[in-house]
Amino acid sequence: MTNYRCTMCGYLYRPERGDPTSGIEPGTAFSDLPDDWKCPSCGAGKEFFKPVE
Repeated sequence: MTNYRCTMCGYLYRPERGDPTSGIEPGTAFSDLPDDWKCPSCGAGKEFFKPVE
């Protein structure tokens, strides 16, 4: 699965880890995150994330 980086603060969303602070289970692809999910570091929306090669 592809990792995604927040362009506002640099937070890296790793699908294999999920986002436990938001109740997102490990193994959740970025595309499967809820539309209202926010960066746990800075609060930016999904539109501020870019895939990391």
